[in-house]
Amino acid sequence: MRLVLKLVLVKVIFGLLFVPGLWADEVEEAVKEGLQYYQDGDFSSAAGSLEYAAQLIRQKKGGELEAFLPEPLPGWTAENTSSQAMGASLFGGGVTAERSYNKEDSSAMVQIVTDSPMLQGVLMMLTNPAVATTDGGRLKKINGQKAVVKYDQQRRSGEILVVVANRFLVTIEGSDISQEDLLAYAEGIDFQEMAAQ
Repeated sequence: MRLVLKLVLVKVIFGLLFVPGLWADEVEEAVKEGLQYYQDGDFSSAAGSLEYAAQLIRQKKGGELEAFLPEPLPGWTAENTSSQAMGASLFGGGVTAERSYNKEDSSAMVQIVTDSPMLQGVLMMLTNPAVATTDGGRLKKINGQKAVVKYDQQRRSGEILVVVANRFLVTIEGSDISQEDLLAYAEGIDFQEMAAQ
């Protein structure tokens, strides 16, 4: 048990050390607190403090992802961006950022998901062209990234899925929307900058 806690402690500390600009303020306090609990032999409190620090980092990352959400197209309005950081106890963890867009009866939503272990299976399926197109999707390059585009002309609804750097899943969904507008929301995302994160 102690070996497992030591490994978790080392992993969290090294993870925190290599996240630029985060080794400060509340994160630093939570890590110091966790180290103190660990040295005192209070392993439950140590793990809690370190998970709190990790959650703060996930929240910060979610805020950074919000910057990649596109601006509304001309004539459209947008809700405020939002992000959510889930701890490891919820679906293995992960970070999401999303924004909704509206124009009369039309709506669209852009979501970015990263750092979720459950995401790996989805990413593997989407990067396999034979699997990605089995339900009517077609492959298309958008801003240099491979995407799966599904669009129903009669229903005027669709979805675009883009895998970025094998770490991010970007989903653009729309209803009562033209295919051109759906693609324009995907084209409004800087995938190269995202991949560099």
